[in-house]
Amino acid sequence: MEEPRGRRVRDEEACAWEALVATARRTVSDGLVVGTSGNVSVRVGDTVLVTPSGVPYDRLTPQDVTGVDLDGRQVLGSLVPTSELPMHLAVHRTTDARAVVHTHAVHATAVSTLVRELPLVHYMAAALGGPVRVAPYAVYGSDELAENMLQALAGRSGCLLQNHGTVTYGASLDQALDRTAQLEWMCRLWLTASSVPGLTPSLLTEGQLAEVTERLHGYGQPG
Repeated sequence: MEEPRGRRVRDEEACAWEALVATARRTVSDGLVVGTSGNVSVRVGDTVLVTPSGVPYDRLTPQDVTGVDLDGRQVLGSLVPTSELPMHLAVHRTTDARAVVHTHAVHATAVSTLVRELPLVHYMAAALGGPVRVAPYAVYGSDELAENMLQALAGRSGCLLQNHGTVTYGASLDQALDRTAQLEWMCRLWLTASSVPGLTPSLLTEGQLAEVTERLHGYGQPG
């Protein structure tokens, strides 16, 4: 039976919404988006909480919680969900993502206009699953963009969207946002290195990246 739009918010969803709003505000304070560009989602069970369309993040309150089911039917709130809902749902349906972050980060967007894949300028590409691909351009909010994104994300946890921005996902909002920050940093690094006249940045090989990938399996604290 389909749940009615505007059903009562559960405690777990209320906590997730609070974390989502905090993450969305960080994308602004960290310079990854301007105004209401970009969007964030987090999954709680079969409900996907998403930032609403065109609402400044500093104005969002607990009463503004916005959620849809995996088919895109609105089950929480009255605000219109982000226009990039097809992209978020595509990730949640086809991966083990619990959170998705989409931004218009300036260096990453600049790189998306120049290459089809971010050159292997740093080993942190391994943290995203390998060389970061660029999804071909399609109009925002379209199913075509969502499909292009999924192809670029195959075997990856992040990609660039041509002439548009970034998409990353993770097991938590913190992980998804950290991956966005890492991707933006790598793009800035490559743009900086490649701008030096008469010199070409050295790049890692696939073998070197594979070695890092293996090492990352044991990175961090036990447990």
